[in-house]
Amino acid sequence: MTDRTGAVLVTGASSGLGEATALVLARAGFTVYAGVRSTEAAARIARGHPGVRPLPLDVTSADSVREACARVREQTGDAGLRGLVNNAGICVSAPLECVPPDELRAELEVNLIGTVTVTQAFLPLLRVRPPGTPPGTPAGRIVNVSSGIGRVAAPFLGAYAASQFAKEGMSDALRRELAPLSVSVSIVEPGAIMTPIWTKVAASAHRLLDAAPAEAADPYRRGFRGFVAMNERRARESRTRPEAVGHAVGHAMTARRPRTRYRVGPDAWVASMAARLLPDRVLDAAIRRQLASAAAADAGDTTGAGGTAKAGDTVGAGGLAGAAAGSGGPGGPGGRRHREAGR
Repeated sequence: MTDRTGAVLVTGASSGLGEATALVLARAGFTVYAGVRSTEAAARIARGHPGVRPLPLDVTSADSVREACARVREQTGDAGLRGLVNNAGICVSAPLECVPPDELRAELEVNLIGTVTVTQAFLPLLRVRPPGTPPGTPAGRIVNVSSGIGRVAAPFLGAYAASQFAKEGMSDALRRELAPLSVSVSIVEPGAIMTPIWTKVAASAHRLLDAAPAEAADPYRRGFRGFVAMNERRARESRTRPEAVGHAVGHAMTARRPRTRYRVGPDAWVASMAARLLPDRVLDAAIRRQLASAAAADAGDTTGAGGTAKAGDTVGAGGLAGAAAGSGGPGGPGGRRHREAGR
């Protein structure tokens, strides 16, 4: 393991997985810059988390990113930045037929373009080696928080899946580009976990479906209600805590040889295996069975529908993919409950 000193920036750190990751890293000895959008979150973090420095940061604003980078550069000086954790994200949850173009653009703007924008701005600080550093010492480290949905696309999460598949591909390319510069790039793929993201999904219920024409929305309502209820239940029952994502990030920051991917939670592992091993038709059939079962169980429930959830914490949306992959097909773990830790 390498030493546990230096400065690390965590984006989307106002709550959930981002906040948990910032605290894990601070307890490990890092100086942590917590990227937050609101002044209220900044004040709360400043009051309650010694060792964590709130940093105003909107990943969709080039000016905000530049200002945040200038502040970190001024405070770290010759030491540069030890690590960057790209965690900020949002989740649009609705049938693709009902997702307005502006919602899709916002999903990609935050989850993909925002990640690239922040990475571009902070890479010069990540390449810095403090004075006196022995030759051959690795430079900084980047951790991109993705999702099991970046491996197996779940229905009703098509916009989110598009952003996570794109983030996975971007991260692979970035890792290969930066390897000669001794900057490592790792991906953390959580499964399902209860964080504020699910409350926000529920709070935005009906918004996208009700805004869509009835002929587009009505065929999906029953199945989508079951989908939302199933994902909330799996996240609620998860025994994996948000801190598990923080520990995975901590390993990526300190290991002599960090992994290229960290899968957090059993369903994230199952989704990864399913993507590699199961034929598309087998996986499709397993997911259809899961949705049909969820819709039947939820038949009497009139709550839940589409919406956009803000995920400064990142989304843990891998529950359906992991559970569906495990429900059938060769090598699947049968009916075992899959738990996760998310975005």
